[in-house]
Amino acid sequence: MKKKKVLISGVGEVLLEQSIRAKHMNLSIRPFRGVRVAVPKGVSFASAEAFARSRSQWILKHLPKLQAIEKEAARRQNDPPGGNIDRKTGRRILVQRLNELSEKHGLPYNRVFVKNQKTRWGSCSEKKNINLNINLVRLPRALMDYAIMHELVHTQILNHSSQFWALLEKFVKNARLLDRELQQYSLFLIR
Repeated sequence: MKKKKVLISGVGEVLLEQSIRAKHMNLSIRPFRGVRVAVPKGVSFASAEAFARSRSQWILKHLPKLQAIEKEAARRQNDPPGGNIDRKTGRRILVQRLNELSEKHGLPYNRVFVKNQKTRWGSCSEKKNINLNINLVRLPRALMDYAIMHELVHTQILNHSSQFWALLEKFVKNARLLDRELQQYSLFLIR
């Protein structure tokens, strides 16, 4: 994949990056990654740069939010809610809580894996194997429990259908509200 960085006055550095998946030029702003234009095959970097320049007002409008997210992420990295917990202790806490919630609600699982995932808090396979993100121990207890329950309910329903949410709501009141709150902590997953 070809890449090129260009400097746009007032905006700063913009990454132009060829993408085999892109059908159209796509502009995105991501924390710790900055401004990027996905350039489809057959489109020149000159055209992509012109596209980015034509969207500079939009970029400027969204840059303060990006900077605020990066600042908040840095603050949370330095002062995580769960403090500095080593991997072994974190794994023990998560597995113990998973077992407690599994038994309490009658939602058995097969195996558990604790990983340092970059994009998700957890997952559940068709075989009822659960993956939990080690960073869950750094969250407030209610959110950690919510994420664990979310995966335990997936042992019964593997999608996010209305039936899934109805079942989850039986175990966790205000599940959708907690889900939105959990997304605010996704800053822990960025780096």
